[in-house]
Amino acid sequence: MEGNGKRGIGLEYALNGLKEAFIRERNFRIHLFIATIVIITGFYFRLKWFEWIFIIIMIQTVLITELINSLIERIIDYIKPELHPKAKIIKDISAGAVLVAAITSIIVGLIIFIPKIVL
Repeated sequence: MEGNGKRGIGLEYALNGLKEAFIRERNFRIHLFIATIVIITGFYFRLKWFEWIFIIIMIQTVLITELINSLIERIIDYIKPELHPKAKIIKDISAGAVLVAAITSIIVGLIIFIPKIVL
């Protein structure tokens, strides 16, 4: 760090970024809501430590891809505010990454929770 006395400023920026995402990004809030339900359900079914690892990895994967998707959309809107076919493709691919993460997390969740619900 530079000696300017601004220790922890990176954390402040990061927390502000999460706050902005929460305020401005509806899908980020939806993913957080679903993550909360999954965590509560995990405690209810008393997941084993290794199941929690998979759940936590999938939650963070979905949240990170959603944040990156939001970032890409904002950058494209800033650079190219008018509609453009190439900008649309970039946004669509970015949204596709979130979809892949979400579907994968659903599959992992089903693998972990279905045996607990059925038994």
